[in-house]
Amino acid sequence: MPLRTFLRAKIHHARVTETNREYVGSIGVDPELLRLAGIAPFERVDVYNVDNGERLTTYAIAGEPGQVSLNGAAAHKGAPGQRVIIAAYALLSPEEVERHLPRIVIVGPGNVPVAGQ
Repeated sequence: MPLRTFLRAKIHHARVTETNREYVGSIGVDPELLRLAGIAPFERVDVYNVDNGERLTTYAIAGEPGQVSLNGAAAHKGAPGQRVIIAAYALLSPEEVERHLPRIVIVGPGNVPVAGQ
């Protein structure tokens, strides 16, 4: 039976703190948010900009506390202050689907986690 793709982890409504077009690439994210969501450094993530509708695929790196930095080409997809959703996905077998629950981290002001599951 084929594997199917499901949401594995999500950081919801983080605010972009900076952009850096000269950086080689990626999205820099507060290490605590990565840990809570279970997203590993260099893991592929999709980024959805809630405020302008832009979407992109990149990889996550650990940034500074409170940081969400769009780097390289991704810097063209958002601006400081805009809200983003950072999502990671997993391929699951039919047996895994039945017990799968994604890790979701809701973010408040200052990119501080306010809720999670």
